[in-house]
Amino acid sequence: MQNILHSKQLHKETFLDKFFKISQRESTVKTEIIGGITTFLTMAYIIFVNPSILSDAGMNKGALITVTCLASGIGTLIAGLWANAPFALAPGMGLNAFFTYTLVLGKGVTWEEALGVVFISGLCFLILTLGGIREKIAKAIPKELSIATTAGIGLFIAFIGLKNMGLIASNNATFVTLGNFSTTTLLSLLGLLIMALFEIKKIKGGILISILTITIISLSLGIVSMPNEIISLPPSINPIFMKLNILGALKISLMGSIFSFMFIDLFDSLGVMLSCYKNMGLGKNTNEEDALKKMLHVDVTSTLIGSVLGTSTVTSYAESTTGIAAGARTGLSSVVIAGLFFISLLFTPIIGVVPGFATAPALVMVGIFMFQSIGNLDLKDLKIAIPAFITIIMMPLTYSISTGLSFGFISYVLTHIIAKEFDKISITLWFIFGLSILNLIV
Repeated sequence: MQNILHSKQLHKETFLDKFFKISQRESTVKTEIIGGITTFLTMAYIIFVNPSILSDAGMNKGALITVTCLASGIGTLIAGLWANAPFALAPGMGLNAFFTYTLVLGKGVTWEEALGVVFISGLCFLILTLGGIREKIAKAIPKELSIATTAGIGLFIAFIGLKNMGLIASNNATFVTLGNFSTTTLLSLLGLLIMALFEIKKIKGGILISILTITIISLSLGIVSMPNEIISLPPSINPIFMKLNILGALKISLMGSIFSFMFIDLFDSLGVMLSCYKNMGLGKNTNEEDALKKMLHVDVTSTLIGSVLGTSTVTSYAESTTGIAAGARTGLSSVVIAGLFFISLLFTPIIGVVPGFATAPALVMVGIFMFQSIGNLDLKDLKIAIPAFITIIMMPLTYSISTGLSFGFISYVLTHIIAKEFDKISITLWFIFGLSILNLIV
């Protein structure tokens, strides 16, 4: 009997090994499982944070919790089974903030139309990806602007996080001022301190642990109430499922927003994928170049699926590198991550009671991570420093990522015109220059 079970186990391992090419990539089933769990722990905060952000747009929070888990699980599962890549996908930080605070609250667009914008941007991306144009656009856009965009989004997200923590507040005379140190603000600061401690000590899962810790403290203080049940069927997605308004998103005034979604996702996804493949040590392999193309298709497909389900742009997560650092090399780790997202659906009652002040510090911490990219800029060159600074500073000050992007592209072209460096302005940049002006005017 024992021999039969051993034989079945070998057969199962052989199937996994063949399907995911585990031995070929010098890994093991155990290592892939550990890598998957590691990645999930470092990014599970999105289950709490994404609904918190998108619910500010007027969307149903319960449905958002379910959709966040579903969209993340489905996208990551496709990455594992089809692209055989150890990458995790989920609604992108920055993109969800753009959705809520720039489109819905900033421009007065309905969340249904905003979902339509996400869908159209994904559809355009699909066309660009299939035609091989996506990579050409990425090469045509200056590296300095892509770095500044990442840093600017980081600053914008951190600003929102500090506001949600209650650490900064509005002021009629100075626009912003220091907020009151209420109990919830102090708890938020404690949460941020816990996150910082874990990150400094390089302990994985710090953001998630902080959110759970502050929630438990809030429950003990009676600030939030314990749910009647811990495990149950997830909330229905009907309030937001298939509610995207594609026709309503087809407005000239939203063209800039559609481009902004495309631009941000372009560098987010490509940057994460290239970094992950580099860390895997497989970047020079021709087969891995094919896998990269597959992952680009996975990224776009996940965005389209996510918009239909009812969430902002789904993209590849930089946290995937933590699983790769733990040894993950194949799509089996992604299957593990997807499984954990699906299992999380059973714990939605607990997820639903997590307060906004517990998730707000995560925005600040993610903002810090993104702002670190500024170290790669050569700010001694004013032709780089001026557009980079304008891009970064205008995002939080105008409360709009697309406005910051538009000012960044316009200032980049103008500074190079002044310097008579016309060779640095490609046809693609001229087109984006015109689109940026149109976005500001409209």
